[in-house]
Amino acid sequence: MHNASTTPEATETGAAAAIPSSNRWRVVDIVVASVIGVATGLVFLFWNNVGYAWFSAADAVTPGLGGVAVGIWLIGGVLGGLIIRKPGAALYVELLAAIVSALVGNQWGIETIYSGLAQGLGAELVFAAFGYKRFGVLQAVLAGAAAGAAAWTLELFLSGNLQKSAEFLGLYFVTVVLSGAILAGLLGWLVVRALAATGALHRFAAGRDVTERV
Repeated sequence: MHNASTTPEATETGAAAAIPSSNRWRVVDIVVASVIGVATGLVFLFWNNVGYAWFSAADAVTPGLGGVAVGIWLIGGVLGGLIIRKPGAALYVELLAAIVSALVGNQWGIETIYSGLAQGLGAELVFAAFGYKRFGVLQAVLAGAAAGAAAWTLELFLSGNLQKSAEFLGLYFVTVVLSGAILAGLLGWLVVRALAATGALHRFAAGRDVTERV
């Protein structure tokens, strides 16, 4: 039975109230997340050449070793999660960075966007597992590692790795996850701390966390 006393406005307000204020995206969150995503996409453009050369050289030594170069391609999700600290931030930044890389042009085309989606989701799941309340170096490293695991899983199908040997898959998994943990996770955490120390993140908890400790 319809309750005439319940107005659409009241229902809307109730729905908004159901979302914790700490998890609601502000305009500044959207703007900064977008800037981070575009900037990371430009970093990807550089890494598409340098990183791929490193990947190829390492893979030529031992197939699967090329995973050591993958981490930089996973850093967007870590940066988004650590700075914005809202549900969806890690996924949004990594995906946007991948879209920028694909639109400007690279050797993988639209597959880049699929990768960004998977990698961003991997990082996002780690921040979600901690309830979007913990954003230390442990969470950053785990998010980078999870993004690496997600990239490895996608490539089983996207790159045909499912047909490759168990030795290749095992080595590639270990190197991708370690690269994600270090080059995306640890490095991403250090980048955020460096940005926070300059005052650039003063409107975010990530910035206040660093300045309060100084």
